[in-house]
Amino acid sequence: MLFFLSIILLIIISGIIFMQQPKFGKISSGQRLERIKNSPNYKDGRFQNSNFTPDLAEGVSYYKVIKEFLFDKSKRISPVDTLPSKKIDLHTLDADQNIFVWFGHSSYFMQIDGKKILVDPVMSGAASPISFTTKSFRGSDVYTTDDIPEIDYLFITHDHWDHLDYETILKLKPKIKKVITGLGTPAHLEHWGYDKNIIIEKDWDEEIILDKGFVVNTVSARHFSGRGLKRNQALWMTFVLKTPTMKILIGGDSGYDTHFKNIGDQHGPFDFAILECGQYHHNWKYIHMMPEELIIAAEDLRAKKIFPVHWAKFALGEHAWDEPIIRVTAEAKRKNVSIIHPIIGEGVTLNNDFISSEWWRDIR
Repeated sequence: MLFFLSIILLIIISGIIFMQQPKFGKISSGQRLERIKNSPNYKDGRFQNSNFTPDLAEGVSYYKVIKEFLFDKSKRISPVDTLPSKKIDLHTLDADQNIFVWFGHSSYFMQIDGKKILVDPVMSGAASPISFTTKSFRGSDVYTTDDIPEIDYLFITHDHWDHLDYETILKLKPKIKKVITGLGTPAHLEHWGYDKNIIIEKDWDEEIILDKGFVVNTVSARHFSGRGLKRNQALWMTFVLKTPTMKILIGGDSGYDTHFKNIGDQHGPFDFAILECGQYHHNWKYIHMMPEELIIAAEDLRAKKIFPVHWAKFALGEHAWDEPIIRVTAEAKRKNVSIIHPIIGEGVTLNNDFISSEWWRDIR
């Protein structure tokens, strides 16, 4: 008995030591915590969604979720083949060119009206504190941090590992002029050496004047946050980006809810809406949209075109790697919604029509 108790104690101590690594970030304290406590979205020691949002669907237990995730491999299929990709030189772009480049999952680069913008970059090859787990699909890491030019605006939607990557953020630090994110997330960034003077930390329903003609409105999502054992200590975000010539919705992870209609009524219509379409499951249907719900959200937002992201890099759900794009494109076609789905790394010129190929159909 003493031997087994010693083993358990050793495991606990090892876990505590492991979670002291810088990559886990920091929870807010001091003046930042006091500001968070004054947020109308912070109650009972944690951030809350606008409407009641259980972590799991009715009748689902964490035991069931873990059991299915670990042992049911029938649907969670990674691509056998290397994913196709393209690569352009982001350092030598024409300043007048408005372009979108998707890096897989929820990471992407935009150059709009002369400003270079980066969203949720994850370029370390994994979406986990343990590098040999949740590895990226072959072919999805064609870009590295060396390929990223100086960035005017870095948007971080929330602090999950597949959106806020310690290794990537650390390497990009000298290139970042300004960071825009939600309450609580800057505690991580400052712990990692980011200058607090370049970080803009906001609650939902606030406005940010970035530069002449560049305005951001922070709006809500339906999700959660956390990098360690304590959840919902940082706020999950959606951003409305208005530039001199465009209006774009930068959508973070979110389940479907009335907030999309509210955003559309208040800020729409949008030239483009970038929305998640992967890593869903009926077990957690309130915190991630099903692909068909993305199309409903696009209609609520009054988006002229949509870019589906949050797929084709990591296996975080229990569906086949290409199921999200197959389902969302079918629904978009049925409802006559304009959808763009470029190959990873491909440059999409935003001013012109872009013909998307169904490139995933040739991948096993």
